[in-house]
Amino acid sequence: MSAPNTFAFDHLDRLSDERGLFEHAAGTVRREEHGYCTDDNARLLVVASREPDTGSAHRLGRVALGFVLDAQGADGRCRNRMDSSGRWTDRDGTDDCWGRSLWGLGTCATHHTDPSLRQRALKGFDNGVRQRSRWPRAMAFAALGAADVLASDPDHGPARTLLVDTLDVIGPIPVGTWSWPEPRLAYANAALAEAVIAAGAALERTSDLDRGLTMLAWLLELETPRGHLSLTGVAGRGPDDQGPLFDQQPIEAASMADACWRAYTVTGDRAWSRGVGAAAGWFTGDNDTGLAMYDDVSGGGFDGLQPASVNLNQGAESTLALISTMQRARSFAPTP
Repeated sequence: MSAPNTFAFDHLDRLSDERGLFEHAAGTVRREEHGYCTDDNARLLVVASREPDTGSAHRLGRVALGFVLDAQGADGRCRNRMDSSGRWTDRDGTDDCWGRSLWGLGTCATHHTDPSLRQRALKGFDNGVRQRSRWPRAMAFAALGAADVLASDPDHGPARTLLVDTLDVIGPIPVGTWSWPEPRLAYANAALAEAVIAAGAALERTSDLDRGLTMLAWLLELETPRGHLSLTGVAGRGPDDQGPLFDQQPIEAASMADACWRAYTVTGDRAWSRGVGAAAGWFTGDNDTGLAMYDDVSGGGFDGLQPASVNLNQGAESTLALISTMQRARSFAPTP
């Protein structure tokens, strides 16, 4: 089975309308009754901003940007849940959706090819970057957008300050064999390492860069015990937990691909291609059950890897994780 390419955007097209990207699907059919969320529309903004501004990516990038900007409050906090009628159903805050919105806005502001979208995204980023979160993953997602903004504009003080604050929130690695700043792995784990790598590089803080690389190398070794990715399951993983663990979620593979790609771009060390390749391989069947994690007809990503099967629903998060991973695999310079 060959890996999917940009045609996977066609499935996202089917999962969306003029308002935004629906969160869930039953098989390939969107479940409108569950509504939309900023988390997924921010992820959509990230992957659409990495693509040429044509076809489905052209429409979806504009839909995603509009959704993310509408989710922002005047003070930069963010709402996450919208019902199928377009009504926001939660209050704004600084949870993961806030961090992912800054990731999407920062990516769009620096990588999208349309100057008008870049300008709108940067305005939204400048609004949201004034806030802070006590949650390490929310800060990590925000830092990924801030690192892009700072790379484009080294004088962007708010982006620089957010990166400093992110390093403080994530914290140090403890002494011992558990080389991770948390007592237990949770979700989107590699994003924490990527944020530390990105912040350390952007701020020219070698010790922090080395800390992020140490975290990522440890996580990659932990999750490739048999030569393929064996991801942390939905219940997390502690020092005494033995794999394989299930259900495994596509977001884990995507965050690993992003983090290893970041490590390569920062260090120039081609050894990080192993992590990107392992993440792509997880989707194509090089995983604990030997089953592909995407539909080669629809281009959608399956929602979870189970002990002897896959969850055949093809929702937004899993499809976005598939696309993001394949973008990194496609753009990664292979070893000659």
